[in-house]
Amino acid sequence: MIIDCHGHYTTAPPQHDAWRKSQLAAFREGGLSPGYPAISDDEIRESIEQNQLRLLRERGADMTIFSPRASAMAHHEGDERVSIEWARACNDLIARVVGLFPETFIGVCQLPQSPGAELKASVAELERCVQMGFVGCNLNPDPSGGRWTSPPLTDRYWYPVYEKMTELDVPAMVHVSASCNPVFHATGAHYINADTTAFMQLIQGDLFADFPDLRLVIPHGGGAVPYHWGRYRGLADMLGKPPLSEHVMKNVFFDTCVYHQPGIDLLFRVIDPGNVLFGSEMVGAVRGIDPETGHYFDDTKRYVDAAALTDAQRAQVYEGNARRVYPRLDRALRAQGR
Repeated sequence: MIIDCHGHYTTAPPQHDAWRKSQLAAFREGGLSPGYPAISDDEIRESIEQNQLRLLRERGADMTIFSPRASAMAHHEGDERVSIEWARACNDLIARVVGLFPETFIGVCQLPQSPGAELKASVAELERCVQMGFVGCNLNPDPSGGRWTSPPLTDRYWYPVYEKMTELDVPAMVHVSASCNPVFHATGAHYINADTTAFMQLIQGDLFADFPDLRLVIPHGGGAVPYHWGRYRGLADMLGKPPLSEHVMKNVFFDTCVYHQPGIDLLFRVIDPGNVLFGSEMVGAVRGIDPETGHYFDDTKRYVDAAALTDAQRAQVYEGNARRVYPRLDRALRAQGR
């Protein structure tokens, strides 16, 4: 199988996004959120079949680990109540997609984080979604939207979520959302900054001493980390930490959302293939065709196919690592006879 670990519902029916706008407008006016609109199964099917499903088939993949649109999580908008309502609406929509296409999509949930808020609601939503069959969550290390007001990921503030993740045996993809800071373009700067920042926070702390079974996926190829691997190895040494292979890489994984061949080649030269999951984030941040190749930038399978990997390593990247990092996915696939 070829499992794409990084998919977002970026083509949700327009009623969904319209409701979000009206929800935020009601919040600004001091009122309650309107009722969520009716969306038919046929509208969901059309939104998926003409986009993610079509591209998945054209590009040769089999399944996507699917979550709400990351840039639309926008935890800095509204307050905790608003975030709870929005997360539930988004996650329920993902559950409907999975119900309609159970052999092609499996859910990862959005958490109702809010700047400065406790994480009780996030713990409760994670548990609710796992009960619906979801296999992981997206964890935003910066709910402030580019202001970076939250403590580092190694702080005990985050422990309630880590405890629930460990109990439920699910990983988190460390994925920020929209940027309200004009200094940071959302997908070109904020995303990559966050990936790099999260990795450095993990080097500085000792999170995995407290949570040896915790698994975190850092997307977008790990941000700047593979390119500056020597810097991070050196910083770990200067900080008196064990080698990265022992200190973080038993628990941290990167994806292949890197949109050119030299970047993918570097990723696999630097990072053990056992720590890399196939991902595309297609119909996401970069949707156009590369004029140098004539293929879509986010058709990442082409890059992995061309990378200098053995057949065994390529099987790890395409399937084995995802089953290992997302054990509930593995169990769901086995239940389908796959």
